[in-house]
Amino acid sequence: MRKVLLATTLLLVGCHTMPYTPPEKPMPPNTILLSQMMRELTAEHPQLVEQLVAQINDTGKKGPAYLTPKLADELRKRILGRDWGGLDRFPGWTMSEVNPTVRVVSHFAGKSDKLEGLSAAHPGSPTPALSDEQTRNFIDLGPYMLERGHHVSLDEPSTLPPFSTQGLVSELGAGVTRGDGANDLAPEHAESQRLADVMNRLALNDYDNARSFSASVEEHSATTPQQLITALQQSGHTVTVIDARYFANFGHFHFRGQDVMMPFWINTQIAVPHTGSLLHRDRPLLIPVSHAEYEWQIRGPKINADISYYFGIDGKSEWRTMDTLDQPWVLKRAAHTYTGEQAVEVTRLAGLITVAFMRQHAKRPTLPFGGYYALGVCQDGVSAIERKMTGKVTLFPNTADASLFDDPRDAEVNAMMAAIPKDRAGALPEPERIFGSLPTDDFAKITIPGLADDLRATHDAWQAGTLRRTHGWLYYAAIYAGAAVLAGAALALAYRRRSQ
Repeated sequence: MRKVLLATTLLLVGCHTMPYTPPEKPMPPNTILLSQMMRELTAEHPQLVEQLVAQINDTGKKGPAYLTPKLADELRKRILGRDWGGLDRFPGWTMSEVNPTVRVVSHFAGKSDKLEGLSAAHPGSPTPALSDEQTRNFIDLGPYMLERGHHVSLDEPSTLPPFSTQGLVSELGAGVTRGDGANDLAPEHAESQRLADVMNRLALNDYDNARSFSASVEEHSATTPQQLITALQQSGHTVTVIDARYFANFGHFHFRGQDVMMPFWINTQIAVPHTGSLLHRDRPLLIPVSHAEYEWQIRGPKINADISYYFGIDGKSEWRTMDTLDQPWVLKRAAHTYTGEQAVEVTRLAGLITVAFMRQHAKRPTLPFGGYYALGVCQDGVSAIERKMTGKVTLFPNTADASLFDDPRDAEVNAMMAAIPKDRAGALPEPERIFGSLPTDDFAKITIPGLADDLRATHDAWQAGTLRRTHGWLYYAAIYAGAAVLAGAALALAYRRRSQ
């Protein structure tokens, strides 16, 4: 009897992980953890906490890290409860835990006043095209319009203004700054901004109500983004496209002159080897979500520009400039590099996705967050193109609901989005995608405290074929129920014996 009760107790205790406090050191130079900043602010300026939480949802290059109300409440709870270890691994949820918080918002989000008229179409009627004004909610076109044809010569230097931090950097008080300054690409900002605007407008030549738009370099003319890349190549320019991976910077905060390290952590449901004990199971591997984008580097006699392409939390799937400074801890890795005809093909696919997303916005104008998460995050479009170009996907997580991509005019994009792995329901991600999302192959370069050791141990187990998964709450609920039944039966048997 005692053996049965002991075994039951061990079974129940073994359902828990050992308490874990993430390390706070070593840190890269001039960088502090989010918990260190919040320790000081909650003591000295508690009124700033709500302002900082609100600031996090501003647009930028953050990867899949939009704060739903439930996530915002969780962040507040950890800050106000002084759960500093939990704050430095925020939220640490599985994708199946994140997804319901987004679905709740999707059910109850109100309509956008700017786009109210688009919702009036009767079911089954053709989706109305976005007007010029409505279009600019979802893509940046600079001075170019959908409703007016235009030709742009790229032979002359851009007349757009140079890089400025206006609107990018804001002082929040108490030594807290939000936003980043210029990187070494900033001197070419005017050229890059013009090229991004032109690429976006060329892509929309295939959109429903767009008038014809063209661009040329030397004597080579183009009416699509891929034709423009070919024209640049034919006029003596080198064009390199890379599939770039970064750690997503969730906050873009600076505190009293120091960078604030602020990843957004996801539970991969993979066990970190040797982190448990006889009485505790191994803890799960938490990883910071990554940001993925395609980057075009153009060098030549007429144009020197760098632009990127991704779907951001601003609801825009578009080409953008990439001249703000990244904090050193986010790192960068080129997962794939394309030149020649492959660079042209990546450009073509990005243009198709641009048009498909515009039709999604026209059909579903009230999707929360501009469709971010429902239509995917930054990884989804990159994953779709990666699979088309290489036959595999090495990014996690992907969140697009493929059933939304149903417009027959976008058949190629629909098929691409349907073919990539899905993480909305919390399916166990493949190790190839977890490690493929990382911004470095060399774990020694990772400066987030504690992460490199966890990755190294987990990667070694993967290579050795000994990798184990953690389990969700249903699994452990079943164990608890079974243990309770076993304990109850043992107690009943003991009582019967004593009665006899």
